Amino acid sequence: MTQTSSVIKNIVVQGMQRIEQGTIRSYLLLQEGDSFDRRRVDQSLKSLFATGLFADVVVSMSGNSLIVKVVENPVINRIAFEGNKRITNENLKTEVVLRPRVVFTRTKVQADVKRILEIYRVNGRFSTSVVPKIIQLPQNRADLVFEINEGPLTKVKRISFVGNRVESDSDLRSVIRTKESLWYNFFSSDDTYDPDRITLDRELLRRHYLAEGYADFSVDSAIGELTPDGKAFFITFSVSEGERYKFGNIDVSANLRGVNTKELFTLINFQKGDQYDNTKIDKAVDKITDAVGNRGFAFVEVKPKINSNRKEKVINLTFRVSEGPRVFIERINITGNMRTIDKVIRREFQLAEGDAFNAAKFRRSRQRIQSLNFFNKVNVQRLPGSSPDKTIVKVEVEEKSTGALSFGFGYSTENGPLIDVGVRESNLLGKGQVLSLNGTLAGEKSTLSLSFTEPYFLDRDIAAGYDLYHVNQDNQAASSSDLVKTGLGLRAGFLLSQDLRQRWGYRIEAASIENVGASASSLIKSQEGDRYLSEVSHTLTYDRRDSRISPSEGYRVSVTNDLAGLAGNVRYLRNKIDGVKYYQVYDKVIFGIKGNVGHIVGLDKDVEFPDRFSLGGNNLRGFLKNGVGPRDIVTDDSLGGEWIYAGSLQLSFPLGLPSEFGISGRIFSDYGSMGSVNPSNSNIRDSGSLRGSAGAGLGWVSPMGPINLDLSYVLMKEDYDKEELLRVNFGTRF
Repeated sequence: MTQTSSVIKNIVVQGMQRIEQGTIRSYLLLQEGDSFDRRRVDQSLKSLFATGLFADVVVSMSGNSLIVKVVENPVINRIAFEGNKRITNENLKTEVVLRPRVVFTRTKVQADVKRILEIYRVNGRFSTSVVPKIIQLPQNRADLVFEINEGPLTKVKRISFVGNRVESDSDLRSVIRTKESLWYNFFSSDDTYDPDRITLDRELLRRHYLAEGYADFSVDSAIGELTPDGKAFFITFSVSEGERYKFGNIDVSANLRGVNTKELFTLINFQKGDQYDNTKIDKAVDKITDAVGNRGFAFVEVKPKINSNRKEKVINLTFRVSEGPRVFIERINITGNMRTIDKVIRREFQLAEGDAFNAAKFRRSRQRIQSLNFFNKVNVQRLPGSSPDKTIVKVEVEEKSTGALSFGFGYSTENGPLIDVGVRESNLLGKGQVLSLNGTLAGEKSTLSLSFTEPYFLDRDIAAGYDLYHVNQDNQAASSSDLVKTGLGLRAGFLLSQDLRQRWGYRIEAASIENVGASASSLIKSQEGDRYLSEVSHTLTYDRRDSRISPSEGYRVSVTNDLAGLAGNVRYLRNKIDGVKYYQVYDKVIFGIKGNVGHIVGLDKDVEFPDRFSLGGNNLRGFLKNGVGPRDIVTDDSLGGEWIYAGSLQLSFPLGLPSEFGISGRIFSDYGSMGSVNPSNSNIRDSGSLRGSAGAGLGWVSPMGPINLDLSYVLMKEDYDKEELLRVNFGTRF
């Protein structure tokens, strides 16, 4: 009788150590009484290997017995990493699939090797090699060791562009995030090759060209080629620029009762003939969505319909406003926040669970979470809910370090050489609170301060906090005296609308004017001694800038009122108004206008010297700090002013250097004046005339800190003013 017709009378399993015989038999497709069938034997082998429990399985017939010999995979006792210096064991362990007490399989090991290599590639090391080694132990256990040779960072040697006619290679290199490896990039990791960053670069190029009017632009390919030695990459972007378009006919169409399309049209800040810019379309969509939503339409869709006319190179645009699908937020899921509590993220949402979904509020919520600056990555997306009228909002974040220990040294024209030490935590205990301690030791001014801010005081959108400070100011050069003060300030601010913010504050301060020179002005001598301040302040700020860090368009206006005299021996009312307006003349060419006015009046007593305004230095370049305004011509002491106005016109522009240098230029003109209401001494010169200056400067955002240098020429002055030709401020923090 042939083997294929043998009847199995007995099944013998050999080689098992941990696994029960019954478990192995359950995967066999042959049982006692069945005829031997090679096809069913092959299927049984596949089933047994698919479990991942066995390194080898052999099935054969011996007489009427089916013999199943197995070699079990070992159980992992320990997983170790050797040779890794740039990435910690803890980070690698979270990435690999295998764990102690898990059955070892070669497939899983190879998958983990690939994951480790991918981690190193994301960190710019493409020449990394990983060799897994098995150390056999008694009782069929094994230690798994990943031997890692990290290799050097894989740098980007050259970035090239193909197909660009309008924009030069150097201009496009300044747009993308990836940079070429040059000597001055030693503080940046953007010159290492990262495929994810290349994907971001494609999107940055697309945004740049669309904002410049090239509606047909596309990135055809982005190829990274590794050099033969494996140490560097050559990156080539192939682009199609297309033609530059202008806006054609612009219209608004609305099918909602009570909505006036003419009113919505006024919200569009561009017109026919303007250069096409998709960012302006996005802003218009947000404004129209908000305006219609404020009229009671919770479910609204604003869809820009674009009709390109390639012959005339214009884009006709219609904003179609309609009632969108009735969709409610079912849940908001937050993942990735290991330290930051959910509450800190949820309170930045302008939408809550159960609310009607609003696209504009959804986008603003994402921006608010990013603005917290607690996360390296923020991904907010919509997912289908449990029914068609429900949606789930998923928030994925990747946390970053929010604490900083800084030590700085430098020089400032106002305060001379300085040493600065600071500790700051902007997400204290994961609650979003800010705590900072700073100390500065300088030639003319030393400070020590402690600040705390709770951004959502009493679970409301109120930023409240306190400031403790001690200041020792050497005013001998300007006013023949020193000022020492210690104080406590309490503050609370909140939004009245999207752009309008109100802030209240209270400050108590103990100070003394001391070390008054024998030849000091009689006004300063009369105020020598201790003083105690109790001040209430109020500020309204209307901010429409496109960025609070590096604005290019928009404006900001603030009004501040300070009242002192509820307690203590200092009494005054001080009012200030300041504003700034930015215009983007051209790409990265920004024109700014700023100005401020102020007035202080004593209540039942004269305004004391420390409370007066000062002019010169940073607020009027070309003049020393306290170099302008009322001055005792006998003692040459600056006395400060009871009223002030100052302003500046400034044009900032790039210098044609690579953007990674961080160097920009500027030309400016400053103007202003300051004086007293009723000069009480014939020795005091107080003309109140206009002063002015003009000049040029350089700014460098260096790896060691910001450096600013301004060269000024005085155009209008009084003969008793103190001039300053060169003003420099620089320092470093690390």
